[in-house]
Amino acid sequence: MAPGRPPGRTTDRRSVSPDAPVRILRIASGGDGVGRLEDGRTVFVPRTAPGDLVLLSRERTYARYVRARIGAIVAPGPGRVEPRCIHYVRDDCGGCQLQHLDQVTQLAAKRAIVADALARIAHLDLPVAPVIAGSRPWQYRSRISLRIGPALRLAGFHPLDQPGRVFELEHCDLAAPALMELWTALRPRLHLLPPDAEQLTLRVARDGGRHLVVRARGAEAWRKPERLAQALAAAGAPATIWWQPGGGAARVVGRGETFPATVFEQVNPDLGDQIRAWAVEQLGIRPGMHVWDLYAGIGEGSALIRAQGATVESVELDPRAVELAASRSGGRNEGIRRHTGKVEDFLRRLDDADGVIANPPRAGLSERVRIGLLERRPPAMVYVSCDPATLARDLEQLAGGPAPQPYRVTAVQPFDLFPETAHVEAVAVLEAT
Repeated sequence: MAPGRPPGRTTDRRSVSPDAPVRILRIASGGDGVGRLEDGRTVFVPRTAPGDLVLLSRERTYARYVRARIGAIVAPGPGRVEPRCIHYVRDDCGGCQLQHLDQVTQLAAKRAIVADALARIAHLDLPVAPVIAGSRPWQYRSRISLRIGPALRLAGFHPLDQPGRVFELEHCDLAAPALMELWTALRPRLHLLPPDAEQLTLRVARDGGRHLVVRARGAEAWRKPERLAQALAAAGAPATIWWQPGGGAARVVGRGETFPATVFEQVNPDLGDQIRAWAVEQLGIRPGMHVWDLYAGIGEGSALIRAQGATVESVELDPRAVELAASRSGGRNEGIRRHTGKVEDFLRRLDDADGVIANPPRAGLSERVRIGLLERRPPAMVYVSCDPATLARDLEQLAGGPAPQPYRVTAVQPFDLFPETAHVEAVAVLEAT
């Protein structure tokens, strides 16, 4: 369980001295700095850097550790920098966790997070390659989601550890410029949204088209959405507007492109392409191979595999993503069989594979999928993960435990898919033993 989400308070009432400075030793998986109190307890402190010497405030005591905030910085660590975003300090924005660290320190912390998860959870002592970073640590996000405040007066992000509050967003330095142009046009026009709107998703597609998904609490029809569309166009930021009623699917209201703006796509497209290419390269694809593309999304991996001469069977739960994958192929679907549904339901029915790429959601592989992979035993797998903890859990079953293990891990490569945040993408390469 992440330190930021403790199971409950404890009756431990040992006080933390406000005058006793604490040295920050490392960065934990959620982005908090980790230190050690004089009595031996571990303390987690957001917005700290390795090497910082800090005084603590606002302590919360739990069964085995303490959470606190910075009371004062006595001496900064070598990797500390001034945060770029106006919201990071002023509004305690919870969207980023590492803006106060330079890039070298961020990458070192993320590499250590991956290595620690593999050792602690999977009991695997593996070399972890240096983190590969993209060319843009800022303005890389192609999608942001904003929570709407009371009475449509504002929209923005949550402060750190305060999911019930929203602060008003002025500008997000992680968002692509096209998204901030849309937000600049939308921000003074929130009154044109439906009264029960609760969340906004701003998205820019690969072709540059902008999309606004408005999620509502209820199902009452949105009257005159065209007023907002016209206002955005007049402000120089035209966008396709989607309305998603409570419990329903999003649909375009008014005119606009039919790109399904709610399907999953990496929010950092450039580095996402790099990760995908690296993963496919690890399989050593050659003509005549048959490859499974599990959790295939909009089919970019399948297309890349097919272009190298292998046949592909893909599995994806979202039918809109499968439809988009087929339409984007430009009729070049020969050699690719697309299955719509859960990986669990198709794994035993797929043709024997020479290699597998699996890119599951943050929850990782389910127990049924792990068992199914062990039963089918494809000779090579590449596992793309957005959560080192669930990656480690799954590798423990696939490649951990007493010898002989079903698989051995031959490489672990992290990628800095989400700069300025504590999230890290990691790709593990496995070979059957």
